[in-house]
Amino acid sequence: MINKRNPLSPIDSVSPDMVNVGGSPLRYQAALAFWQFVDAAKASGVAINIVSGFRSYSSQASLYEGYVAMYGQERADAISARPGYSEHQTGLAVDIGNPSGACALEECFASTAAGQFAAAHAHEFGFVVRYQAGMSYWTGYTYEPWHLRYVGKDVALDMHNQRISTLEQYYGYPPAPGY
Repeated sequence: MINKRNPLSPIDSVSPDMVNVGGSPLRYQAALAFWQFVDAAKASGVAINIVSGFRSYSSQASLYEGYVAMYGQERADAISARPGYSEHQTGLAVDIGNPSGACALEECFASTAAGQFAAAHAHEFGFVVRYQAGMSYWTGYTYEPWHLRYVGKDVALDMHNQRISTLEQYYGYPPAPGY
């Protein structure tokens, strides 16, 4: 599990099984699940698009450094992973949106049709909404209703059925509020 206590190893690793999903790479299994998720949403009348998938170490470094410059390190650490600690670097995380761009990468995304569909159905496809509201103590990050993490159907369904909100709790890890 990648979080603020557990970096990738090596810190700049890249999985070899990436495929293109709407212009963003994801690992093969996550991509298959994402396509099924999007198809199910579409069948329900909900449009969902990919905003961001895999990020390289250098891309994550640029993003993080931009947030540090804009907001300072403390705020940057609450809204963005440091390079080497990002789930996006695994190819298993995807930020979603809707074609209108409404509430893109904002908490209000939760109230959009795409956000509501993700909250209600992501687990059926092996995804969890990784950074839940009120769980910053456990994850170290602010609420991100658009950030999905592929964990596989068994884990996602088990977390949903047990009403467990974070991977830290599910796997019995201590909270990861800081580096």
